[in-house]
Amino acid sequence: MKNWRNGFLLASLIIVLTGCTSIPEKVEPVSPFVLEKYLGQWYEIARLDHSFERGLRDVTATYSMREDGGVRVINRGIDEQGEESIAEGKAYFTGDENVAALKVSFFGPFYGGYNVAKLDDNYTMSLVIGPTTNYAWILARNPNPSKRQCEAYSQKAQEIGVDTSEWIWIGSCQ
Repeated sequence: MKNWRNGFLLASLIIVLTGCTSIPEKVEPVSPFVLEKYLGQWYEIARLDHSFERGLRDVTATYSMREDGGVRVINRGIDEQGEESIAEGKAYFTGDENVAALKVSFFGPFYGGYNVAKLDDNYTMSLVIGPTTNYAWILARNPNPSKRQCEAYSQKAQEIGVDTSEWIWIGSCQ
């Protein structure tokens, strides 16, 4: 098992230098947001390239409650050698718990923005934007969402400034 700690340290430093927990200009976090409905496992469908995830496949994010009221974040993926990589982090709301704007940390005191910019009513698909539009992910409860869903989430990402021509598609949009 490989630890993502070094990659997330680098990513955390980059995030600190690029805006910490800020919300990018065209991003409006989802509201109303119900954390309890968001908890559980999500599959990564698409992402932008960053060193801390480079080469990973079968990536999942699992969210659960922490005793301190925050959110436990477990990211898992399989690296190019077939080994499992795991990173554990924590997340907290940056303001009103009814608004999907959080800060997440995988290393020490460094936090980066985690902004849910699009979410369906059933909490089955999500567009997450970091502190800038250079950090973006499409997540889904199903590893193979419909092509229509993928296109809608990619379109929303493009509307808010994500360079969707740079998506790395991990999941299969059917």
